[in-house]
Amino acid sequence: MLWSVLKILFFVVIVAALALGAGFVMENGPSVLLRVGSIEFAPSPLVAIICALLLLLAVWLILKLAGLLVAVVRFLNGDETAMSRYFDRHREKRGYEALSEGMMALASGEGQLALTKANRAERYLGKPELTRLLTAQAAEQVGDRKTAEEAYKAMLTDDRTRFVGVRGILKQKLADGDTETALKLAEKAFAMKPGHTETQDTLLQLQAGQSDWAGARKTLSAKLKHGSLPRDVHRRRDAVLALSEAKDVIEEGGTIEAREAAIEANRLSPDLVPAAVMAAHGYIAQDKPRYATRVLKKAWDAQPHPDLAAAFAAIQPDETPEARLKRFQPLLRSHPEHEETRLLAAELNLAAEDFPAARKAVAQIASAEGANARALTIMAAVERGEGGDDHVVRAWLARAVTAPRGPAWVCDNCQNIHGHWAPTCDNCGAFDTLSWREPPRSEVSMPGGVEMLPLLVGPAPKPVPEDAPVVLHEGDVEDAETLETEDDGPVEEKAK
Repeated sequence: MLWSVLKILFFVVIVAALALGAGFVMENGPSVLLRVGSIEFAPSPLVAIICALLLLLAVWLILKLAGLLVAVVRFLNGDETAMSRYFDRHREKRGYEALSEGMMALASGEGQLALTKANRAERYLGKPELTRLLTAQAAEQVGDRKTAEEAYKAMLTDDRTRFVGVRGILKQKLADGDTETALKLAEKAFAMKPGHTETQDTLLQLQAGQSDWAGARKTLSAKLKHGSLPRDVHRRRDAVLALSEAKDVIEEGGTIEAREAAIEANRLSPDLVPAAVMAAHGYIAQDKPRYATRVLKKAWDAQPHPDLAAAFAAIQPDETPEARLKRFQPLLRSHPEHEETRLLAAELNLAAEDFPAARKAVAQIASAEGANARALTIMAAVERGEGGDDHVVRAWLARAVTAPRGPAWVCDNCQNIHGHWAPTCDNCGAFDTLSWREPPRSEVSMPGGVEMLPLLVGPAPKPVPEDAPVVLHEGDVEDAETLETEDDGPVEEKAK
């Protein structure tokens, strides 16, 4: 408010000063005398001021016209001028508009429109480092692999876009299944940007797929160094790679090296079941049963697993069933309510022919809904061992036919089931995704399912009352009249 008042007062003072000055000049008469040859001009001061202003305007216009003429001549010669800069700014504006429209079209899934806008932006801007990526991605979206590959290859010539070009070609080779070329490209991309997480993961997966365990361990160390992998996950995956190295050494016949690699893998991750099993077998080969027992016990404490029990049995392969049951007590006391522990106890008691103890261990699991085939089979063996009826044994075995198979090595990425543990999934190629768990229930089942069990087993025999008459049919005996019952009672005949 105060500032507005001050501005108004200042404007009034300026106007008043100009009015006083003009009045002073008019009152003093002519004070300017101009002579051109024999002609004299004596304009009033106000007219002289106006003439001077007009003269200055004329000079300014002449200078501008001269500058425009020079600019036209330079423009025709190809030199940079204000005119060329004006047209350049106009082209640049249209180019950036086309580039932004192309990016929006690409994000909207309009690949052909994005490709058209990319070509227009390239024509206007002349900056391929900005437009080649848009061209490549738009071409991929419309299925033009050739144009996309040419754009990615063109990026390799510029240091600013070389990594993007290598990464784009790498993805194309992966889509084509050319893993050898993809591995070389991944190594090149990793050398340019070792901290790029996606490149690290791709390189690690390709190295694991090619069984390059030493290279994979280096890549894994780089992931830890750049902070893209937690330390505990690094230790486990390093153990997986060390275990894979050990398996390769075993196949090559290097016994001592294999044992050392297996023991190293178990040291890195004691809860990794395959590493514990392989390390235990290495200690058994070295005649160190105490070390093998300690390794397996520690792994069992982390997760009970049938492979650990099998390796534990291999420590003393020639012992009696009773001695084995006694030696397995440390495992049975660990996680006593775990399903694997109870199934192991049932199997050990079966081998020792202690059928009541085996039934006690497995009965609750076998009678539960969704019991697996292993528990049902053990229950059938218990019934057989206790002298149960054949139809009861067949009933348990028939249920086992349609029952789930139990825990298995399942890929967390694609849900593919594996018979044995492996560092990479055979189906999707993912690294360290196999876990021991119940696989997802299949939608495909045996025709009829449990409805067929009566046909497989047969109905149970009905109890016969003690006072029921014996019914004989025609043709059952040659002379029914001569038959007698065991208590010498008469035989009732009903011939048809």
